[in-house]
Amino acid sequence: MFTKILIANRGEIACRVIETARKMGVGTVAVYSDADRDAKHVAMADEAVRLGPPPVGESYLLGEKIVEAALVTGAEAVHPGYGFLSENPDFVEKVEAAGLVFIGPSASAIKAMGLKDAAKVLMEEAGVPVVPGYHGNNQDEGFLAAQAEEIGYPVLIKAVAGGGGKGMRRVERAADFTEALHAARREGSASFGNAQVLIEKYVLSPRHIEIQVFGDDHGNAVHLFERDCSLQRRHQKVIEEAPAPGMTTEMREAMGAAAVRAAKAIGYSGAGTVEFIVDASDGLRPDGFWFMEMNTRLQVEHPVTEAITGVDLVEWQLLVASGAAVPRPQSQLDLSGHAFEARIYAEDVPAGFLPATGQLAVLDFPEGVRIDNGVRAGDEISPWYDPMIAKLTVHGPTRAVALGRLHKALQATEIIGCTTNVGFLAALASHEGFAAGAVDTGLIERDLEALTTELDPPDALKAVAAIGARDWNNGFTLWAPLRQQVVLDGVAYWVSVLGGDRYQVDDLEVAVLATNGADWQVEIGGKIARARVRRQAGSLYVAMGGASYTATIDDPLNRVMGAEANANELHAPMPGLVSTVLASAGDTVEAGAPLIVMEAMKMEHTLRAPFDGQVAEVLTSSGAQVESGALLLRMEAP
Repeated sequence: MFTKILIANRGEIACRVIETARKMGVGTVAVYSDADRDAKHVAMADEAVRLGPPPVGESYLLGEKIVEAALVTGAEAVHPGYGFLSENPDFVEKVEAAGLVFIGPSASAIKAMGLKDAAKVLMEEAGVPVVPGYHGNNQDEGFLAAQAEEIGYPVLIKAVAGGGGKGMRRVERAADFTEALHAARREGSASFGNAQVLIEKYVLSPRHIEIQVFGDDHGNAVHLFERDCSLQRRHQKVIEEAPAPGMTTEMREAMGAAAVRAAKAIGYSGAGTVEFIVDASDGLRPDGFWFMEMNTRLQVEHPVTEAITGVDLVEWQLLVASGAAVPRPQSQLDLSGHAFEARIYAEDVPAGFLPATGQLAVLDFPEGVRIDNGVRAGDEISPWYDPMIAKLTVHGPTRAVALGRLHKALQATEIIGCTTNVGFLAALASHEGFAAGAVDTGLIERDLEALTTELDPPDALKAVAAIGARDWNNGFTLWAPLRQQVVLDGVAYWVSVLGGDRYQVDDLEVAVLATNGADWQVEIGGKIARARVRRQAGSLYVAMGGASYTATIDDPLNRVMGAEANANELHAPMPGLVSTVLASAGDTVEAGAPLIVMEAMKMEHTLRAPFDGQVAEVLTSSGAQVESGALLLRMEAP
């Protein structure tokens, strides 16, 4: 076994690896950018080495500098985590050329699965079913459009070197193909240095089910059952579970055997995931699944597999990389109960899942759940990296029990300081179709309006928030007005004192019966309830009756000024990079035409014309780094 390893990553996965290494008595070395100098993974590791400035191209993607850090600190092996260089065969070769061990598969195995088109050919040869589509080298735009017509719409355009939803576009009709192709190529080039794409048939009732595999250098390979990752938005997973609802023994055996064949076909060693697209239009059938891709690394959602199998996959990674065989044969692997993992992000769901930034003033999770995170209270969510705050994992004897625990845990999670998707996750956890196991990759998109409507807090919760947000220093005293206006997220509320601890908030009467720090007991409409109220800087968090509300306490003057905003202007919806400017001053454009493409936290966001008109002025340029709210473009109506 190794005595010291270097983790070539950051955030929650770096912390996750450090925890298991510490348990095994293995020393750890962290690497960091200037933005992560005070990060949690740096504090947890035994040693840490600076890589460079915040941009990943100047820090976490510098393979030679990471290898040098491992050699200087005496590390014997490098764990790549996921993302960054984890599936880069050139990095693997650099690590091994330096006499170090790469904790993962060989460079040849990564190359075999790294390009989706070549991987599909290889899988067909290994007897693994593959989705119909075009996986060739001809990248002529007209040729690809013709292939899409032949395959039949809807189709999926995918960057051949892609992953994590980047470089992927669903196209419903021929008229949208060209724009989608260009966007997929841009994302593929920016994220992976490869603009080549493939075209696949889009399965109309798709489920995303993947198999966890594990191999070693002795020719052994096993699978650790399946995970269902069908709850997605923009091709990125939101809630994962294991095992898959509705899975039959026959289909589990068929998918597991296919995944093991895939792993053995490339001599795979270490942890990997074989991802399948499943046609759920007529239930789960052994002839209704097809290979999509293989992720030659540990997956973000690996905790649900650990929960149902009792296996520490990182521990297995270290053992196998040090020369041991896979610790258990297939016959000794069993699944127990059900598990869910919810990915908690700093993002604004109603605004279209835009990434958010801010300082985490309060970060409080309930007991009895597994939390994987790389941030602490007081840390900043910056625009430089993925906006994940934490992964929350629950386990139960049945799916219904585990789902109930997930919903309750999300309701009890308190995060103040930045906008998050916690309320959206809680709404998903109580979604009737999801609870029934009727999941597919289109569920969120179909029910997005209903799911986001549920995020609007009830009037009672808003009333308590308005009372909690009143001016603490100049509040309801003999010297201050008995009626005060409070503005939360741009909405004004009038809070009046009725006497004692009784208040009128607009048309609702609220009595605050008792307070103990953040814990309040209130009476509203003749019913007594408990509420949790926290105020931090300009933010307020309130939880009551199973619902929660995080609001920004506004200055009423700002609200009036904001109402006069020019509808002809395009502003940056989040901090990020202007990757492409598609319009020039004087251009005549139609409503919905793409004008500017921004990149933030590894994803593209297209800003479109709000109406038919003319571009009056472009106030930014490709390559510009802009803050949220920055004015980018002005338009004129006809």
